[in-house]
Amino acid sequence: MKLLSDWLRARAEHWPRSTNPHLIVTQVTAVDPNGRPVSRDGLRLVFRKLGIQPRKLRIDRLLDEAHETADPVHLMRVFGISDTTAPKYVRAAHPHRFGPEPTQA
Repeated sequence: MKLLSDWLRARAEHWPRSTNPHLIVTQVTAVDPNGRPVSRDGLRLVFRKLGIQPRKLRIDRLLDEAHETADPVHLMRVFGISDTTAPKYVRAAHPHRFGPEPTQA
């Protein structure tokens, strides 16, 4: 969460007037009126340098949001996940609210 907060602070300082709706921007994409996202290759390079796997970051964000909201429909809308995946994240974030898995009982 600290990394995300630091990034948002740095983005606001470097590009306070950016109209790009994407979270991650560069010098070029921050001022692009079309709001294009950073390229996949650009993202791969950044993640590789930081030693972070994008998949793990997404899982972390999903779990954090599930912990905050416990609303599977919200998770589906925000992250575009399926109606079978969303409840799994809610269950993982709030195991105390659920009984044992039916297949493990």
